[in-house]
Amino acid sequence: MNELPKKNWNEIKSNDSWALFKIMSEFVHGYEKLSAIGPCISIFGSARTPSDHPTYHLTVAIAKTIAASGYGIISGGGPGIMEAANKGAKEAGGISVGLNINLPMEQDSNPYIDQDKLIDFQYFFVRKVMFVKYAQGFVVMPGGVGTLDELFEAFTLIQTEKVTKFPIILVGSDYWKGLIDWIKEKLLGAKNISPEDLDLFEVVDTVEEVMECLERFYKKDNFKPNF
Repeated sequence: MNELPKKNWNEIKSNDSWALFKIMSEFVHGYEKLSAIGPCISIFGSARTPSDHPTYHLTVAIAKTIAASGYGIISGGGPGIMEAANKGAKEAGGISVGLNINLPMEQDSNPYIDQDKLIDFQYFFVRKVMFVKYAQGFVVMPGGVGTLDELFEAFTLIQTEKVTKFPIILVGSDYWKGLIDWIKEKLLGAKNISPEDLDLFEVVDTVEEVMECLERFYKKDNFKPNF
């Protein structure tokens, strides 16, 4: 991994002021690009999943079905599960959005993103705002640290009522079982969360179950899209 160049204290403080303008420009650019797209579902998962993996194929099928039902698909714009999500949207003739991030180890955007809906970000936190603000639901496939970051960001925002509730759907019961057991045993067991917090997400295994979760959520309480 490439090391970032070291800066002295004066350089750090000076760069802070200029960084504000860069951050603001990313927010403005993201809002302008995404505000006219319409209701979307964000799909997350590992960038390391190869295209011949069953989870990749499942993601394509999920994204294709969601897109065919009228939602756009938002991904992180890179390879692996992100690519699968955009591929499924493309195959269904739906909207395919990619929120790519510039990384030291490099992350190229995948070829299945609508080119007018590809946005490159420098700052992770700006990118995460876009995922939440313009999504009507999160579909979380097996992934690593970045996927967990996005999952718990949404979990926290909904739990603290900082955003309107939306469905969080974890796909792959075997994969997520250990995490969910830990949440129940440690967090709930220590009373650091409430029992009803466990209702903020669902765990499924199939395309049909994903669609059932989305349809049930928006019919049950008559929730409306975020924009």
